[in-house]
Amino acid sequence: MTDLFSMDKTALRVVTLETQGNDFKYWQKQSVLSRLATLESIRLEYHQWKYGIEPRLQRVLTITQRT
Repeated sequence: MTDLFSMDKTALRVVTLETQGNDFKYWQKQSVLSRLATLESIRLEYHQWKYGIEPRLQRVLTITQRT
């Protein structure tokens, strides 16, 4: 799965905050699948950094009312 979300590190450009462009226009031009794939990549990278593992759903059961 990490092969799908690889980053092209050769396309790097350093600019000042005053001269940087508007990212909104770029992302509006991208397909929905491309945007979701990038979001998933960011999410995976964050969870790897923050927790060191891929998060999983907890199995929690709460009985609120018995019938």
